[in-house]
Amino acid sequence: MTIALRYAAKTDVGLVRSNNQDSGYAGSHLLVVADGMGGHAGGDVASSVAVGTLAELETDAPGTDIVAALEGAVLDANDAILRRAREEPQLAGLGTTVTALLRAGNKFALVHIGDSRAYLVRNGQCTQVTKDHTFVQRLIDEGRLTPEEAERHPQRSMIMRVLGDVDADPELDLSLKPAVPGDRWMLCSDGLSGLVSFETISDVLATVEDPEECAEHLVELALKAGGPDNITCVIADVIDLDTLRKGDPGPSSGSVVVGAAARDRHRPTAATGPAARAAALTREEAPYEDEDYEEEPPRRSTWPVIALFALIGALLVGGGWFAYDWTQDQYYVGSNGENVVVYKGIAQDLGPLSLSHEEQVTDVALNDLQPVTQTQVTNTISAKNREDADRIVAQLAAEESLSKDTSTDASDQGGASDSSGTPSDGGR
Repeated sequence: MTIALRYAAKTDVGLVRSNNQDSGYAGSHLLVVADGMGGHAGGDVASSVAVGTLAELETDAPGTDIVAALEGAVLDANDAILRRAREEPQLAGLGTTVTALLRAGNKFALVHIGDSRAYLVRNGQCTQVTKDHTFVQRLIDEGRLTPEEAERHPQRSMIMRVLGDVDADPELDLSLKPAVPGDRWMLCSDGLSGLVSFETISDVLATVEDPEECAEHLVELALKAGGPDNITCVIADVIDLDTLRKGDPGPSSGSVVVGAAARDRHRPTAATGPAARAAALTREEAPYEDEDYEEEPPRRSTWPVIALFALIGALLVGGGWFAYDWTQDQYYVGSNGENVVVYKGIAQDLGPLSLSHEEQVTDVALNDLQPVTQTQVTNTISAKNREDADRIVAQLAAEESLSKDTSTDASDQGGASDSSGTPSDGGR
């Protein structure tokens, strides 16, 4: 049995974002989706560095122990991202999710960190293979939250584990999977899985035969659902070259790179459906100009112009006051360097004028939170109103309590030993 892949990769910046922080890769041995985070530029850098580092496995795929090879490449990517953060202070806090499959023969090595996902369709049945490393997923695992409640949770995108400038020693999920002819794998960022239901994803993956059309259709569905985030999708079908019949589509060749890691990273959309075309139109900035038509403007009295400027000035002053008044009805959660703080206003300054002030300094210590959460709080978390801000603080307090409990348990287990000085449970 000779295994090969038929694959496609698609991405779209979405209908809200101005740049694409996702990166995707599809090749004959490697599939990757990385969703960057950390500001306008940092996310771009983190995801593209991750994909660029992992892509080296395509030309130097190991024949044995592909799990170790994939793990080593991801850790190399993490080191590379950390170096960029040290060399360019403006990139501090950058990070990225990574979900990747590396194939050698009839085996796949799977690595996962963050909230991008891997799905598998086998014999018409779709399953989610990876588990999100998010705060709400931890609450689900502990029975504090149902999956239905998690879908509507305001902090469902709060990631607990990522690569990058938030954790020097990232914890990866690693596994070995069989490459079974007839299987279909799909990797995607949360810009797709967060908007399109599992049932819809399953149906599309099981019914749209061509990987290119399937990926295109899934991206289109995410755009129709509002497309507030970047959307990236990589699909690969496992085929047996020995059983191909005349007329059957063969394996793909070459590599496909999309998103921040691609040369055409600023291309606004990869989809071609109605929602994608509408998105492209909203991004176009091409005002009509007729260079051949010139006409001398008529001479007019300057008094109407002076009156117009006076009116505009009055409107600007009045509008500025109303705008400032609006900012003082907003809330967000941030920190004062030591504790989590509820702020009233918006996290910006207008010259010497601060547009926010401390409303409440909470008892939640910033250093007791997970590194990823610390970064999110430092970068501020917006709230719909004061009640929403209180809910966010309560969730952070729950995470703080959970982190303390985990640290205490680890300390207790580390201290429990037999007479020989070895851990009583034998270690991991």
